[in-house]
This record gives sequence, structure tokens and C-alpha cells, in this order.
Amino acid sequence: MMTDRFTRGRRLAAYALGAALSPLAGAQGVGPAGPVALPAGFATTSAVERLVNLPPAVATPAAARSVFDPLVAELRWRASLQAFAEQDRLSRPQPGGVLFVGSSSIRLWDKLESAFQQQPVIIKRGFGGSRLADCVAFVDRLVLPYQARQVVLYAGENDLDEGATPAEVLLRYERFVQQVLQAAPATRIAFVSIKPSPARESLLPAIQATNRLIKAYTEGHPQLDFIDVHSAMLDEAGRPKADLFGADRLHLNATGYGVWRELIAARLKL
Repeated sequence: MMTDRFTRGRRLAAYALGAALSPLAGAQGVGPAGPVALPAGFATTSAVERLVNLPPAVATPAAARSVFDPLVAELRWRASLQAFAEQDRLSRPQPGGVLFVGSSSIRLWDKLESAFQQQPVIIKRGFGGSRLADCVAFVDRLVLPYQARQVVLYAGENDLDEGATPAEVLLRYERFVQQVLQAAPATRIAFVSIKPSPARESLLPAIQATNRLIKAYTEGHPQLDFIDVHSAMLDEAGRPKADLFGADRLHLNATGYGVWRELIAARLKL
């Protein structure tokens, strides 16, 4: 049954692939009718079909694996992972809560644990600069120990900034979902759409393509949610709202987090 759901999600994502990636053509120096950049092994006329038919065990394509070194990741995030372990040792969160995991947008969310008063247990596990690939690599330490009823994930922005394609980010998200649901089948997973940071406005086509792919994928699985914060952070001209961001034009300010809180609160499951 789970494999059928993953397959349906892949088919929905693949169906959306052409429309989702079409804005990337101009951004990558390819004409509108030309090919889009896909992971190694998929850049053919049957790219969509190949994406649909990937075996479930595939974590990431070769191109994505080449830029992810598990040893480097372990060394880079050792301090953060040890800090989380120490927090757990001092005060172990109760099972059945809502786990927020991801990059600096989670880490920098001040008073996140008390932002959703209807939720008795909120667990914050953000590590700044992390990628979705890192969340996959450390899912056994970041996610599984907490026995959360719902996982809220914000990741993928840094993957794109480091050169990953939308299709690669989709595959990383799929692997994250597989690992969580294979270990804890009753868990709900909510993906918070990648925000439109003014400092990364050049990435908007890739960000929006990724959001569309992941949204299509989640529609194929009843335990997956897609929380669209991206749309609410654009002005009428389709550009990022600068007043939602701090001085670095990358991270959210209090107003930006207020927008997130309202949109996410409506999608948390009691």
C-alpha cells in the first residue's frame, strides 16, 4: 500500500515536471523549447518517465550524491547533533508531539515552542545552513527518536543555493518521507514551501519549480501535507516582500514569522 502511494505521488510529480521546470529554461541559458537541467541519467526525451519509474530505494541521483559527503556532514553538524542529544538528556520530549526540523528558518524561530498554544508538545530541531540532504542523512537522530505524530519540515532552500536541481530536491524529499514512514507509518509530514528570500531572488524560478514538484508529490499521499507560505510572501508584482525579512534579506523577521505561524497553525493536526 505504501509503495502504491509513493508511486502515485511520483506520477503526480512527474506530470507536473514539465510545467514546474519550464521557467528554469531561460534562467539556465536554455531557450523555452530546449531541455531543462535534470539529474545525471534523466536528461533525455523520456526524463519524466524515468523519474516516474525510479525504484523506491533510490535516495538521490548520482549528481546529487557527488556533492554530499556523509563524513563531511557528520563533522559539520556534530556540535548541533550533540546539543540536541544533550537537550534530550536533560528533558526528554513527550512522544506524540509536533516536531519542527530543518534549516536556519527553524533554528532562528524565537519562542517556536510556545507559538502554537493548542499543541501540547512542540519540539524544535533546526540547524542553520543545513540541507534537505542533511535531514535525510540524520533522520534517525533528528526525527525518529521523538515519536512525533507530525513532522513539519523546512528544507531545500540551501540545496538549491548549492546547485541542486528541483528534481534532485524532490528525490531527497521522497527519501526523507520513505525513511520516516517506514519507521513510523502513522506519522504525518508537512513540507513548508521554500520561501522567496530577497537575497536569493535569482533562485525564484528554481524555488517555485521545486515547490510545484513537491506539492504535486504530496497530493499522492494522504499523510503528506504541503503548506504554502511562499505565495503569501510575494507582492503583487511577484517579488519577495522585503518587509518580512531581516537586514540580511535572507532570514525572516518577527513579521515574517507571524505570517508563517498563521499559515502553519491551520495545518497542524491535533
